[in-house]
Amino acid sequence: MSLSGAVGGGGEDHRDLTDELKLLRERLSAAESYLHLDQRRRDLADLEAEVGDPALWNTPERARQVTAAYGRAKDDVDEFTALERRLDDATTLFELALEAGGEALASERAEIEEHIGALGRALDALELRSLFSGEHDERDAVCEIHAGAGGTDAQDWAEMMLRMYLRWAERRGFAVELDEASPGQEAGLLSATFIVRGRYAYGLLCAERGVHRLVRMSPFDAQHRRQTSFASFEVAPFLEDEDGEVEIDEKDLRIDTYRSSGAGGQHVNVTDSAVRITHLPTGIVVSCQNERSQFQNKAKAMQILRAKLAERQRAERRAELSAITGPQSDVSWGNQIRSYVLAPYQLVKDLRTGFESGSPDAVLEGDLDDFMAAWLRWRRGAQQERPATGD
Repeated sequence: MSLSGAVGGGGEDHRDLTDELKLLRERLSAAESYLHLDQRRRDLADLEAEVGDPALWNTPERARQVTAAYGRAKDDVDEFTALERRLDDATTLFELALEAGGEALASERAEIEEHIGALGRALDALELRSLFSGEHDERDAVCEIHAGAGGTDAQDWAEMMLRMYLRWAERRGFAVELDEASPGQEAGLLSATFIVRGRYAYGLLCAERGVHRLVRMSPFDAQHRRQTSFASFEVAPFLEDEDGEVEIDEKDLRIDTYRSSGAGGQHVNVTDSAVRITHLPTGIVVSCQNERSQFQNKAKAMQILRAKLAERQRAERRAELSAITGPQSDVSWGNQIRSYVLAPYQLVKDLRTGFESGSPDAVLEGDLDDFMAAWLRWRRGAQQERPATGD
């Protein structure tokens, strides 16, 4: 039975459910288009055959690339198929309730509305993918946090930001590798470097790039006065060594070793295993201290350096377009992208998109998805306003 026929027998008072189910069907159809599901299904069939070929594993690097592509294609197809099945089930439940009469629909209405709400949220998340427009948005992300103006409060704020992003990653099921954390002079952190591993980690965390401003009653001030402090967040896509996007001349590097300190648990030891690499032509400095050996710390630091150099090259190419992902400003007044106000009122506001939340505690616990979605929509609008001039 069609929904329109069912409604005819059930009365106008249930047309709202019919309209909501129809809207979900339209959104699902649109998702099939913008996710290019027909092509993904063809890709999946080809990749499945390639994964099943034992000869593939004679070339481990090719095998890694193929299995990763297969996993992404399968995730997309499976997710869409599951949503389609859930929508069919909700529609069937609604039609059966209408056929049974008004009392049956009244008793089933709460369950149907629950199905509709859950499907709407799932489609919200699916539609977010249509906003990823960058070449590297699907990649893992190399992230850095640096304390800025504000003294000890800023260093404490840097540590709070690190916790916020760790909690956000945990909520999304992403894995995190903390590679370096430099303790502050009295409290908090001077800086931290970490890698977030998960599909679209870089695309999502691009929304966070910039200066973050905290306003609160300072716990480090004897008179408990209000203090404003700043910290910056930087992000680059994590590039595997074999990507070959950046060539590094060893003569351009200064490599220093030092004793690990700060967070690291049992893997931090008392030998000079921590590594700091300075890329002399650009002045970029990366550190890694949380691997088990100096060799491992150097290898990870080199991976991070490649990611940062590649991001620098992309930023230089985009500079004349005044790209959103351009160079960082001073980590101080007037340059923030977002303000977190804990006193005298409670508000977190993104100054680019205008999106805000009256629950800073939830935001600091990692509730960042709505801010990221708002930024992705804002970025798309900005891109559509600019003439197409290439990367």
